[in-house]
Amino acid sequence: MEDPYKILGVSKDASEADIKKAYRKLAKELHPDLNPTDKGAEERFKEVAAAFGIVGDAEKRAKFDKGEIDASGAERPEHRYYKEYAGGDQARQYRSGAHFDDLSDVFADLFGHDQQDQRSQQFKMRGRDVRYHLAVSFLHAATGETTRITLPNGTSLDVKVPEGVKHGQTIRLRGKGEPGLGGGGDGDAFIEIEVRPDALFRREADDIVIDLPITIDEAVLGGKVEVPTIDGSVRVAIPKGSSSGQSLRLKRKGVKKAGGKGDQRCILKITLPDEMDEELITFMEKWRETHAYNPRAAMGDKP
Repeated sequence: MEDPYKILGVSKDASEADIKKAYRKLAKELHPDLNPTDKGAEERFKEVAAAFGIVGDAEKRAKFDKGEIDASGAERPEHRYYKEYAGGDQARQYRSGAHFDDLSDVFADLFGHDQQDQRSQQFKMRGRDVRYHLAVSFLHAATGETTRITLPNGTSLDVKVPEGVKHGQTIRLRGKGEPGLGGGGDGDAFIEIEVRPDALFRREADDIVIDLPITIDEAVLGGKVEVPTIDGSVRVAIPKGSSSGQSLRLKRKGVKKAGGKGDQRCILKITLPDEMDEELITFMEKWRETHAYNPRAAMGDKP
């Protein structure tokens, strides 16, 4: 939303009386009952009411002037709270920040006191949808979790992160947005998920991929090693004569998808010991004298 002062056509140092006067004037001009076929007037009326909800409230006005809340009334924390994103069709649903007393005054001026109660009861607006950002660990995104978030208004909300959720995916929580007015329904909350990178696992479509270090002797002779997965460790057989870059596939050890689960791919990586002992060096020198080979021959490399 634009700067609420700009929407109401007042300066930032305008008095409370001037702000209320500007609001009442615009509300009368733009009220939907006086402009039944003008959608533009209706949207403008919504913006005016929302703007007055910020600068027409002394406490909210002070917070807005200090930069503690934005034009929608959402706080601007840096860490623990979940930020509300502006823009997007879903986030443009309207919730008036104006008090019912102010709206009643407008109704009385527009329609007369005899119709005031009836018009007030007919004034229904759906609550505004809100957007939040939620960062979760890679494992929690892969296996699912319920986490509690603290909203800008200080209330808490339990969010069920579905198993296999992707980075950037949005979760919709119906009725968890801002409350409606005059009996209008509550808005929805849209939670955009950020999946934090993991030091061990990475995701490719619905597969989990890891780099699996193996020793020289495991590569040559084969063996069984413990391999981590998102569901816990499993024993995996390393074939004899394995090379770095070779991939071992673990069926259904990936991320949940329609009709099942993806796989886990283990990319083998032959890893030398931190310190080379003389026995290994001597053995390799003798082995190379009689068994030398060129793995880069297909690339045009000549010995």
